[in-house]
Amino acid sequence: MRIIKIVLITVVTLLAACVIWLITMPPELLRVGSGYAAKIVCSNVFLADRDAQEVLAVDVQAPGHPLLRLMRVSVDEQAAKVEAGIFGFIAPSVAIYRDDVGCAVTQDLAANGQAYQSPPLVGPESGPSDVLFPEGTKIEADQRITSLLANEALTGPGMRAVIVAQNGRILGERYGAGFSDKTPLIGWSMAKTINAALISTLVSEGKLSYSDRDLFPQWANDERGEITLAQLLAMESGLGFNENYGTVADVTRMLFLEQDMAEFAIDTPLEASPGTKFSYSSGTSVILSKLWMERIGDRTAALAYPRRMLFVPLGMQSAVFETDATGTLAGSSYIYATARDWTRFGMLLAADGMWKGERLLPEGTVAMMGKASPRSDGRYSQMQTWLKLYGRDAEGLPADMFMLSGHDGQTVAVVPSMGLVVLRMGLTPSGGGYNVLELIAATAKAVK
Repeated sequence: MRIIKIVLITVVTLLAACVIWLITMPPELLRVGSGYAAKIVCSNVFLADRDAQEVLAVDVQAPGHPLLRLMRVSVDEQAAKVEAGIFGFIAPSVAIYRDDVGCAVTQDLAANGQAYQSPPLVGPESGPSDVLFPEGTKIEADQRITSLLANEALTGPGMRAVIVAQNGRILGERYGAGFSDKTPLIGWSMAKTINAALISTLVSEGKLSYSDRDLFPQWANDERGEITLAQLLAMESGLGFNENYGTVADVTRMLFLEQDMAEFAIDTPLEASPGTKFSYSSGTSVILSKLWMERIGDRTAALAYPRRMLFVPLGMQSAVFETDATGTLAGSSYIYATARDWTRFGMLLAADGMWKGERLLPEGTVAMMGKASPRSDGRYSQMQTWLKLYGRDAEGLPADMFMLSGHDGQTVAVVPSMGLVVLRMGLTPSGGGYNVLELIAATAKAVK
């Protein structure tokens, strides 16, 4: 009995020590997990008006790391924040909601956001119901497209929204259970293309040049000073940013641990000389946000720039471009908008940057989105779009197609020669075998 008692005391002591260690010095992997949970739940609660526990179970836990099954979240609507942690208290993180710029992760557990009110209905309420989209909310569905979108093998598992539009009109749309044309959806890396579009407007205003170098003081004394704006846009900067999701890599540390995402990314060392290697990097896109916001100068004006230059002219009433905790726009990942509003941006690109007779994007911008960057083997463009997804293909893809593409199955395919836009959004991890290119090819065939 004495031995059993000693063993029990030892086990209890070790368990207590382990718990104390987890609380006082949690591993970064746990902190990444709680930051991810807090951020995703916060944005979906305060921007999309979804249920917190459903978001935790469906969006965070189901497709994620097994440790996320132990994650618990609490929502404080009065303080406009979400707290998350293993069992609710181990490795805690907080995400706070701020009006107009969404949610950001902070390690300040006492931080409060801004006063919150449930978001109004967006998207479909933006125009008359008897006027065709995009001026109104009415659509005249094409039976060929309606039948095609009923094919679940083409729309894929976890689909939340799919829309086909041509020559400025929606030909068909479909939504997953629990989602509608009123639901703001995260585009993940589709934000990169909107970020690039904003840069093109600043180039046309003379505030930036694609040949600019010596971009940041931190790069002044080494080869990073040779990095050009064009190389950043083409993902050929040479910076050694680790984009390995699912572990504590540069990208997950930046998105879910760092208060100042841009400064973290700017400090990345080179792994190759600028212009000699293609390397996809969300850090690069946040660096681009920091750069163009600095060139505008005034922080308030910079935060308003996406709305003034793109969202308001396009009628993207639901769009929210989120920032990090310091106020830098997260140009790599964090834009929420309804599927119809994402489609509006696709329509702009399909029309070569023209909208209702007005040029919103400078001439040549869309052409750069369809032209391969020198070192990407034809996969990536000069302007933050994909030309080939992960080396996969499908028979019948239009030659001039390019894509906005984001984590877990977000895609807006644009075919300028056909005036065609194919949007497909959802929660579809890449390991499941779904190939969105087959949907795009089938759609292109159907509308020829």
